[in-house]
Amino acid sequence: MNSDALKKVMVVGGGPAGLMAAEVLSTAGVAVHVYDAMPSVGRKFLLAGKGGLNLTHSEPSGIFASRYGARRAQIESLLQGFDATHVREWAKTLGVDTFVGSSGRVFPVDLKAAPLLRAWLHRLRHPVAGPGVQFHMRHRWTGWADDGQTLRFETPQGQVLVQADAVVLALGGGSWARLGSSGAWVPWLRARGVAVAPLLPANCGFDVQGGWSEHFASRFAGQPFKSVAIQFTTSQGMNFQRRGEFVATATGVEGSLVYAASSLLRDDIIRQGYATLHLDLLPDRSADRVLAEVCHPRGARSLSSHLKSRLGIEGIKAALLHELLGKEQMNNSAQLAAAIKALPIRLVAARPIDEAISTAGGVLFEVMDKNLMLEQLPGVFCAGEMLDWEAPTGGYLLTACFASGKAAGQGVLKFLGA
Repeated sequence: MNSDALKKVMVVGGGPAGLMAAEVLSTAGVAVHVYDAMPSVGRKFLLAGKGGLNLTHSEPSGIFASRYGARRAQIESLLQGFDATHVREWAKTLGVDTFVGSSGRVFPVDLKAAPLLRAWLHRLRHPVAGPGVQFHMRHRWTGWADDGQTLRFETPQGQVLVQADAVVLALGGGSWARLGSSGAWVPWLRARGVAVAPLLPANCGFDVQGGWSEHFASRFAGQPFKSVAIQFTTSQGMNFQRRGEFVATATGVEGSLVYAASSLLRDDIIRQGYATLHLDLLPDRSADRVLAEVCHPRGARSLSSHLKSRLGIEGIKAALLHELLGKEQMNNSAQLAAAIKALPIRLVAARPIDEAISTAGGVLFEVMDKNLMLEQLPGVFCAGEMLDWEAPTGGYLLTACFASGKAAGQGVLKFLGA
């Protein structure tokens, strides 16, 4: 271990969790060295902000915490130290004002991730007091050396061996490997006796049974289903129902409404090989109203013209009905009306993990202490998406990464007796 008076801590991973841990430690006067495999830090953070950086969510804390599902208790404990309000206050200290959008999501005023990241990195490198954080880029962690204490890194110049007084691992999950989150760390931790739940895609798209027809895929892949609702009851009896939008893909479906249900859909597919959701194409209209309009005399008009004029069903919505219903069902008013309100779509596979926005699985909370230190490896802490939790999009992912990074940093300070 480092014998210098100034304690040295390695943070492996330069995403939000790692940078937050580095900030906590640097502020306390610890010499912090951040190692990252990529040429620059925060690559996934910048990508997440490409369409508007969703920092957190403004909803009440109880509802906010419920978004973490089975890991609510563990994440709620972390949020006590850094919740949505803290996120907004922290951004303001970096000169970034935030606002609440119509959906309740919180964004920087300019919507951009880059200015916030630049200001953050400048503060980390050039703090008002104490040592600045040192960054070591293109350093890919490859596990421990034979002594079990020294960390190995592969660099363009060859292998580098590093020791420190403590280590924070913030290596991300398994999605978007090209941005640095490959999940390559899983076997190295398991080899040291650390229990890791398998990494699974989260906030992901799905393939429909049999795939779309060539006609539907070629004409409608990439187009959105707007103002719809989905209902899904799992094989375990859990019910999901929500309105919103999603998108047709070449092989199935993806988008915000699908992502919101993705953990339930994925787990049902794992359990039984498929998951069937029901799509309401007209959530603003009652089933009786839809039936009445479908049954309304249409004279010489085609069925397509009739559905467009009476119910506003056209484009991708009309095409999906033709895709999933047979000719007999389309011409049966009762069956067609029922399908418009609850069209069954059978999903048979989640898209590959590298396409997912985030991942589920990771280091179990049960093998860490309350400060996020691994019980098998004293002095080694874990934070961020590499922990076993998941959440929908909407600012929940980023907030929990920040919160776990802060908790890990504070845990290191306690471990060092600082």
